[in-house]
Amino acid sequence: MSGASSKSLKIVFRADASVDIGAGHVMRCLTLAAALRERGCAVSFISRDLPGNISANVEAAGYPVFRIPVEKNPTPDVPFALDVPADIARTAEILRQEQDVDWLVIDHYGVDVSWETPLRPLVGKIMVIDDVANRRHDCDLLLDQNLYEDMESRYDDLVPEHCTKFLGPRYALLRDEFVQARRSLRERDGSVKRILITFGGGDASNETAKALDAWQMIGRNDIAVDVVVGGGNPHREQLQQLCAELPNVSFHCNVNNMAQMMAAADLAIGAGGSTTWERCFLGLPSITLIVADNQAATTTAVGVQGATLNVGWYEDIDAATLAGIIRRVLSDPKALQEMTARGFALMGDAASTGAALITDRLLEISSTNAKVW
Repeated sequence: MSGASSKSLKIVFRADASVDIGAGHVMRCLTLAAALRERGCAVSFISRDLPGNISANVEAAGYPVFRIPVEKNPTPDVPFALDVPADIARTAEILRQEQDVDWLVIDHYGVDVSWETPLRPLVGKIMVIDDVANRRHDCDLLLDQNLYEDMESRYDDLVPEHCTKFLGPRYALLRDEFVQARRSLRERDGSVKRILITFGGGDASNETAKALDAWQMIGRNDIAVDVVVGGGNPHREQLQQLCAELPNVSFHCNVNNMAQMMAAADLAIGAGGSTTWERCFLGLPSITLIVADNQAATTTAVGVQGATLNVGWYEDIDAATLAGIIRRVLSDPKALQEMTARGFALMGDAASTGAALITDRLLEISSTNAKVW
């Protein structure tokens, strides 16, 4: 621990969640927010009031949320696109109202240097959470918790020279419950008695229903299945009914014990994204479908490392094909054990989380009031 005093620090997060964007950006921000709050920081959020947002969950966790009314999306086919001038104006108004903001933490694909630089005079430092490396940033600290072949060099021309970069799964923003679950984790023997199906907070294309259709085709009623959906899932009533009709299948919405559910499972079926690192950290073998562009490179890289079975784009996988894949996985316990070992190897030491390491560095920067070198 750095020992830096953080009692006076004020941190504001800018992240959005919606049916189309999903909840992953806000959820990983909440993980870092919890680590910061534990060190005495005052934390708040700025989010657009989009359909399927999880601002109520953020408030329930004890953080003020400044809600930005939904402006006209300049690019309707791109869910995260912003009306940049309008969003800058709204955010600036909030930052001025808050006063003396020490850190602005941004987790948003619609934000780049053109958004960050105009707001820099209103904050002490800027941190960016990114994983696509497709635009320039004006930031002092950057986190990309994902795995890529060119991980060490992919931001070289995209951030200032003074920017500190935290790169790779070692810095994944995992909630403390995952650290606790890892410490008491049972040894996995490759047998499958419980399966976890979860496709994130949104699941606009309803991959959960596809997975349930596949499971029904398999007919393994001796295996328990937990289905987890987010509160913003537009199909949740249909999915709850589907689960009720299938033997030994349980429906869960807005759970707060995901680490325990992953620890109890022997196999997961889900999407790429930040949940990939939760599964790897707990050694949970998984069948992963790519459901968004930003998941493609990482899911491919994790599959190459043998830490998941990457079956490719969701559009190319129907229920019958998925059923065949599940059958093959269930019949190969050695492959499942190998996936567990490869997941552990990717995530490194379980003694501390990425959130703790990043919090230490962020507070150290603030305590010295110096540039990040």
